[in-house]
Amino acid sequence: MAGGNPVFDRLNKQIEKERYAGFGAPQGSPQQPGTQSATAGHAAQDAMTAQHLNDMYARSSAGPVDTGRLTIDSVIMKSLGLFALLVAAGAVTWVVVSGSPGLAAPIWLGGMVIGLVLGLAIAFMKTVSVPLIVLYSAVEGAFLGAFSYTINRIQGYEGVVLMAVLATVCTFAAMYAGYATGFIKVTSKSRRMFFMAIVGYMIFSLLQLVLQWTGVLSGWGFGGSGMLGIGLSILGVGLAAYSLAIDFDSIDNAVKVGAPEKFSWLLAHGLIVSVVWLYIEFVRLFARLRD
Repeated sequence: MAGGNPVFDRLNKQIEKERYAGFGAPQGSPQQPGTQSATAGHAAQDAMTAQHLNDMYARSSAGPVDTGRLTIDSVIMKSLGLFALLVAAGAVTWVVVSGSPGLAAPIWLGGMVIGLVLGLAIAFMKTVSVPLIVLYSAVEGAFLGAFSYTINRIQGYEGVVLMAVLATVCTFAAMYAGYATGFIKVTSKSRRMFFMAIVGYMIFSLLQLVLQWTGVLSGWGFGGSGMLGIGLSILGVGLAAYSLAIDFDSIDNAVKVGAPEKFSWLLAHGLIVSVVWLYIEFVRLFARLRD
């Protein structure tokens, strides 16, 4: 069972089902011995000149790119492209809402709802939809731009956005270093535990969101800015950070088994989802600490 990111959950299940590592098996069946096959074999050898043999020997073996298989480089390039789009959309939205502050709330709420719908569609579609993945990054960028601008304007929260950005970058680097060196491990047991924790946290977050929309809760929700609220934010940061380790492990597994190159878009999208989640959790944590 995969971690809390439904993108990687779906990919890991398909990898286990298809076992892409079996590609490259010999094609066709061996010929039966006989006069006709022997004659054909001699004809082929006669046609094969010394130059042909030298050319075949000098030819490099096919790599993952030649066979249409996923590589680390392809995931990195697509992740950088989607992240650049997200940042650009966020910056443009920040500029727009700074000139028209009344647009902040509609873009924030609209981006959140549309992003949720697109995320679910991408995670559960049977095919990899590149246009939806690109659209998701643009919508999430608009949401983050409006969200960050709104938080930054609240008295007492100045600088929280910058702190959250720096904390997100540092956490991403630390989690990657920890995973690459083996200090942070991802096992089948840790995946199951994480999955159970993330399901509970998602149900809790949705309940909190509904109660906030209906006016039952205000501010940052359960626990407010007290010790309980701060503890909940620390839990959210921890879950989002470990989600990155599971993302790295899923990418590593996909490369090892030779998953098709098209899944590099899905893996890149999954990383973007985790990074956005981590950033939002850091904003909530630092804002609560400011209170």
